Amino acid sequence: MNRYRRNRSTGRTRKMIIGGVAVALAGGAWAVSTGISSAGENCAGLDQALRQNLQFIAGQRADPDALAEARIANRQAVVDLINQRRAAAGCRADVSVPGAEAPAPEAPPAQAPPAQAPPAQAPPAAGSGDVVCQGSTVTLSGEAGAPAAASGTFPIGTVLKVTNLDNNKSITVRVATPSGSCVLLNNAAFEEVREPGKFLIRRAVIERVS
Repeated sequence: MNRYRRNRSTGRTRKMIIGGVAVALAGGAWAVSTGISSAGENCAGLDQALRQNLQFIAGQRADPDALAEARIANRQAVVDLINQRRAAAGCRADVSVPGAEAPAPEAPPAQAPPAQAPPAQAPPAAGSGDVVCQGSTVTLSGEAGAPAAASGTFPIGTVLKVTNLDNNKSITVRVATPSGSCVLLNNAAFEEVREPGKFLIRRAVIERVS
């Protein structure tokens, strides 16, 4: 009877030892898989686990490949868990690894301000008359005689002053005949303000004197 009791007692003891070993192995496997020390809530162990995971993340960022982002995301989840446990345990050590921090988003390239059109400049005043037909060109009417002008804008008898801005020469003439343009100069008038070899005044100021 005593031998039977001793055998039963020995059997129970062995089962408890085997069960304890199994629990310890399972706990050790979880600790290895997450990188958290089996030291439990010991700050030194948690700090070491945090440092190792941060170093892994830094290595992935320094030499990334196609799977680097996925690995970093997995390890970041472990880092967050460790930090929660460190906060609960009251761990205050500064554990940081250069390169483990997420890179700051790049600022968008500075854009040059839109170019502003130069302010419109009024034609320089060429006399005391009212400037008319702005932007019009002046050419020959082909008529002979004393200096005179032809116009489709102003009636016969109107006095106009035409200034060539390319050479600052001007002439005052009276409208003598109608035409299809603001102002045309006859041969004599055009000779007074023309540039040599040119038959068109592109930059002109036309003023109505009377």
